[in-house]
Amino acid sequence: MIARWLAAGLFFVLLVAAWYLAVKAHIWSPILLPSPISVADYVKSAVEDGTLWEATQVTVRRLLIGYGLGILVGLPLGLLTASSRWCQDTIGVLALGLQTLPSVCWVPLALLWFGQTEAALLFVVVMGTLWSLIIATDHGVRTIPPIYTRAARSMGSTGLHTWTHVVLPAALPFLLSGMKQGWAFAWRSLMAAEIYVTILTGFGLGHLLHYGRELNAMDQVIGVMLIIVVIGLAVDKTLFAPIEQFLHRRWGTARQ
Repeated sequence: MIARWLAAGLFFVLLVAAWYLAVKAHIWSPILLPSPISVADYVKSAVEDGTLWEATQVTVRRLLIGYGLGILVGLPLGLLTASSRWCQDTIGVLALGLQTLPSVCWVPLALLWFGQTEAALLFVVVMGTLWSLIIATDHGVRTIPPIYTRAARSMGSTGLHTWTHVVLPAALPFLLSGMKQGWAFAWRSLMAAEIYVTILTGFGLGHLLHYGRELNAMDQVIGVMLIIVVIGLAVDKTLFAPIEQFLHRRWGTARQ
């Protein structure tokens, strides 16, 4: 484990060094690619004046609300799709088609329906989360070996008991994969929405990206992009990765 972290750290140090040398050698204009030092200076100043912290809070709050709503709607619809042939041919096909739609395509519709409001941003996040979660839930339930449910029924399990004690636990690895994918889509959806939807109830990281582009402040653009990447990695390593490891150990699929 320590060797892996050292190797990863060395890789990122070399990457930053190559970035710094490329700027010093004038391979790219500093206007297009600022040095790591200027990006670090922007991040430091944004942290000190509270801009970055406030924007991160606003973005994470919107993300959690929209992602939670997507889970509350997507999981039941996915289970319904898996349990009914008619639902699979309707909701399942609709989810499969809309899941391929880029998240930014929902922004004009959200603006027309909800205007420049928080509801427009949450709508885009929910749409980015919902369809992938429905597909993952449907696939996870249908992948369960039929012998599991037949064995449960032979022991007297029926209806809701079968779903809660057999189907859902067996489908948990697939559900987690769908939730992880939904989180990634929710991130992308919210960034697209914040770039195009400007509201006075709170400026998020996407708005900082937008203003950095408007002002030609590439240090701000790259700095905010790095913060977005760090937040995404932190959520994956602290939330999804431990649950995945537990499920792999529980189901006996962990790598030796």
